[in-house]
Amino acid sequence: MKISMAYEARISEILAEMTLEEKIAQMQQVSPESFRPEVFENFRKLGGGSFLHVLGKDADAVRADAENTRMKIPPIFGIDAIHGHSLLNGAVIYPSQLAMACSWNPSLIKKMGKATAEEVNADGLDWVFSPVLCIGRDTRWGRVDETFGEDPYLVGTLAAAITEGYEEDGLVAACLKHYIGYGEETGARDAYDTEISMRKIREVFLPPFRRAVEAGASTVMTAYGSISGVPMTAHRQLLREVLKDELGFDGFVVTDWYNVGSLRTKQKAVESFADGVRVTVESGNDMSMNSYQFYEHAIRLVKEGKLSMELIDEAVRRILRVKFSLGLFDENKKRMPKECIGSKEHIEINHALTCESLVLLENNGVLPLKETPKKIAVVGPNADDIRAQYGDWTFFSHPNRAPEDTMPKGDYYTVLRGLKTVFADSEVAYAKGCDVMGYSADTMMNEAIALAEDADVVIAVIGDILAQNGEGKDRAVLELSGRQGELIRKLKATGKPVITVLVNGKPLCLGDVIENSDALIETFNGGDLGGLCAAEMIAGKFNPSGKLPISFPRASGQVPCYYNQYAGWHATKYMDVDEGSRYDFGYGLSYTNYEYKNLAISADTAKAGDVLTVSVDITNTGDMDGAEIVEMYYNDLYSSVLTPTRQLCGFTKVFVGAGETVHVELPLAVNDLSLVNANCETVLEPGDFEIMVGGSLATLQTVALKITE
Repeated sequence: MKISMAYEARISEILAEMTLEEKIAQMQQVSPESFRPEVFENFRKLGGGSFLHVLGKDADAVRADAENTRMKIPPIFGIDAIHGHSLLNGAVIYPSQLAMACSWNPSLIKKMGKATAEEVNADGLDWVFSPVLCIGRDTRWGRVDETFGEDPYLVGTLAAAITEGYEEDGLVAACLKHYIGYGEETGARDAYDTEISMRKIREVFLPPFRRAVEAGASTVMTAYGSISGVPMTAHRQLLREVLKDELGFDGFVVTDWYNVGSLRTKQKAVESFADGVRVTVESGNDMSMNSYQFYEHAIRLVKEGKLSMELIDEAVRRILRVKFSLGLFDENKKRMPKECIGSKEHIEINHALTCESLVLLENNGVLPLKETPKKIAVVGPNADDIRAQYGDWTFFSHPNRAPEDTMPKGDYYTVLRGLKTVFADSEVAYAKGCDVMGYSADTMMNEAIALAEDADVVIAVIGDILAQNGEGKDRAVLELSGRQGELIRKLKATGKPVITVLVNGKPLCLGDVIENSDALIETFNGGDLGGLCAAEMIAGKFNPSGKLPISFPRASGQVPCYYNQYAGWHATKYMDVDEGSRYDFGYGLSYTNYEYKNLAISADTAKAGDVLTVSVDITNTGDMDGAEIVEMYYNDLYSSVLTPTRQLCGFTKVFVGAGETVHVELPLAVNDLSLVNANCETVLEPGDFEIMVGGSLATLQTVALKITE
């Protein structure tokens, strides 16, 4: 967000001229899908500050209505553009946040953010409800697919990159959500209470927001839930004292959907809607999303002297500041041409990002396919299901559900179509085999097995579907549903090579699918090109480089199993499950191998403020060029509070040609080794540290570092 003294002076002039009613209207966001038509129309005439899920020509019409109001203040149009302008059929749909995080590529994700901003702007909108900064540490939570994974450093780095992409050209405002601790609810129950301490908030959940605020984010969205019994909508300390004062956030805060009303109806924190309005504003929220009663109650509270006009002016100033920074008051507000929506350039970015987002989990040598098969059997319920491949937050799922016969207007590839395209000289046949959920008839299974028996190679596509992912769809059992596991076992029994492709919104417990697959590929929700890129990877058209941003549990009862946990457990494992995650954070295979040697650090002692260099030589010992993600972690050996045994503190992606050696240097800011002490102070404690570098948690090499006073 760009702030200017000239804008601030103009805002002061506007505030002095506005009536109370006009100010409160600026603090109100409404959506046409939420209310009776007459309510929505009323806010159009009043000059509502923001409108949600209004696209294209409808947005133009609402904008024209604002020109007929006394103050002529333009509205700001919000949209849930979680992985592209994906509520608009025809826009480019990128991989989900969880999928794109597998790329560990901030520069490419920044390009994706910039391309999304162009498409949203071209559709007449100004504000994307993205990125999601929640941390996916309990994979039972329904919204894990929206996160960048489980690690605060990785989440913060990617969030800063995509925020810069959104905001760089002033086309749209980014919205950091959901502030804060959302995703850590007790039992992974969406919007429930989060039982975490303020120290834990500062250690784990606040750093990504700090990074994204520093990257220039214009807005922040308040989470649904509560922190130790205090609803986030009413959390003055975290909203005013921490976000606005400590982090220096100058934009505006919007509540999530109906949060003001939920203070009374769901959370029972206030006795009346009016009390909810007062608490919301006093706590630091500037705009109310879809609690349309906010308008009348706020006006009455100010007139009765129960709500400070000073707080109203502060909130409206923040809202107008963002509108000015976007150029909404300019007659010639920059709008991209409609032709950029679904453009070739954006599709190319999508292709590059999708290729880097695929993770090779298993490979016994079958991949890449060395010869073009004569017959390919494509089996599995997700092989030709674009809804499953898209995942949540597309025109299929929000805001108005698409009819069953809706087809995407853009060019999209399921795995089946991708294989037919890439293996054009092969006979590619498909049988579903089973459904993802519920019981499937034996006839479906038998058809798939017969197809496999007659093929040279079997490509099975399994996972989950939209009914198992998303808001309010928390999942107690993470094991593969339906008869999918049985299908893979029977396919393996045919004796044919089985390449399993996962299309899923979160890590699943895969059981013996791993042992019964010759290769295993994770795509998560791959967007338009997930199927094409998976087929290209199978054919060896590129060398996979993706690594997991999240850990895979062995069993549902093992969660949460995130990697950066504390030591001190009496056991090293549950007595009935093998030790460790099934697949660790940072894990991913390649079609080549990398050897790490000569790990060194520029100094073995350091103090606060120093920046060191950690270096290592990486040799590609295989016969295929590749890109390697180099991961750097640290361990504070002894500290005044518990600290994780390993914590990511840096990474980079490097190209290494076959047979070549590359010297890699990673900067290490010593202050990044700080901890949050028992008094919630961020301090760098002297003592012994380990700095670890490798291509995965299992291959880390270590050098020692001593921090002095």
